[in-house]
Amino acid sequence: MPSVKVISLGCSKNTVDTEVLSGNLKAEKWTVLPEESPRAADLTIINTCGFILDAKQESIDTVLRETARKNRRKKGHIIVMGCLVQRYAAELRKEIPDVDAWIGVNDLDAVMRQARQIQQAEAAKGSVVDPLRRKLTTPSHYAYLKVSEGCNRQCAFCAIPLIRGKHISRPQEEIVEEARRLVDGGVKELILVAQDLCYYGMDLYGRRAVADLVRALCRIDGLHWLRLQYLYPHAFPDDLLEVMRTESKVCPYIDIPLQHINTKILKDMLRTTTKEETLALLRKFKQTLPNAAFRTTLITGFPTEGEKEFEELKAFVREFEFDRLGVFPYSQEEGTPAYPLGDPVPQTEKERRAQEIMDLQEEISYRRNRARIGKTYEVLIDREEGEFYVGRTVYDSPEVDNEVLIHREASPDLLPGCFYQVRITSAEAFDLYGEVEA
Repeated sequence: MPSVKVISLGCSKNTVDTEVLSGNLKAEKWTVLPEESPRAADLTIINTCGFILDAKQESIDTVLRETARKNRRKKGHIIVMGCLVQRYAAELRKEIPDVDAWIGVNDLDAVMRQARQIQQAEAAKGSVVDPLRRKLTTPSHYAYLKVSEGCNRQCAFCAIPLIRGKHISRPQEEIVEEARRLVDGGVKELILVAQDLCYYGMDLYGRRAVADLVRALCRIDGLHWLRLQYLYPHAFPDDLLEVMRTESKVCPYIDIPLQHINTKILKDMLRTTTKEETLALLRKFKQTLPNAAFRTTLITGFPTEGEKEFEELKAFVREFEFDRLGVFPYSQEEGTPAYPLGDPVPQTEKERRAQEIMDLQEEISYRRNRARIGKTYEVLIDREEGEFYVGRTVYDSPEVDNEVLIHREASPDLLPGCFYQVRITSAEAFDLYGEVEA
């Protein structure tokens, strides 16, 4: 059987596309090699990211590395797909001619047809991708579940609508069926992802239907945690907040990318909200879900951000005390509404501001983590790493949030994918240490 390696870069939505693609390739008799496998594959598929400068550079470096490997071997094929191709296909074809095919987003069928051609099979007609076939690249006990594609927002800094197009919801029945299959296969935690989760259903049902979807998913036997990511703050649906309050499987975890707090900056970013509206929504969250963890992302160095606006942002971070927080220096992206504003804030200044926010957040996180010492939490073990088992509480999403470390010598028989009651014994800014209770 011919071998294929799929290299996935960028966000969790790309991860889902890669998993669907890998599952379909496996069903068509390809040997799917792990991404980290040293074995050279007959076909390498690179799923790229084109969101910000660093991500674009990583994607280009990966393509150049794999084409160099192909040329050294004088054999093999390369397909490059995804966001970077959607934005820069013409330039990429010209600059990197050794790639066999360049395919944009939302066209896994084209990837599969190209793979069939590489197998010297007759090109298929009609749809050849089954979105319910997936070969997980995450640990087998959690999986991302993509509920929609694209975005109808026009945030001034964001290239996603240019890359992935308008918002397209998947039918609820299809999502629930995929979730059932994942849970039947051993998944304990599902993480809903979309560019704008709160907008789910508007195109299919004429209303925001994410609360109905969450209720249906919570009815699946065997599902333990359901985590919601990317909750856009404008026009937040009240029925979703009620579902988050009443459904025990929904993690008390609010991932709400705010980007800024100054009203003028929010207006310039085309975020359709104000400081006052944002603070009112956050107060409503805290009143309804007093024990929830809050995560947000912010941007520093937007073209119209001055020192005054930045100080207001710092004060907001200091006063609200987010449990989790990420910061991105502004990246000027061609074709976005903010592009004509130029890039007047020097890169070093953007990064200085971002680091100031992260230094502040480190102090907040350390203080909040120290307050957890002596408390007991349900912890899902993700993996073994060195002398530790590494797990997460219900307040932490994979790869981006805190982890709980448990010495293997003290608890030698823990199993990844299982839940344990863990008492926190010590804490650092972004990690907790604990012991399993008898």
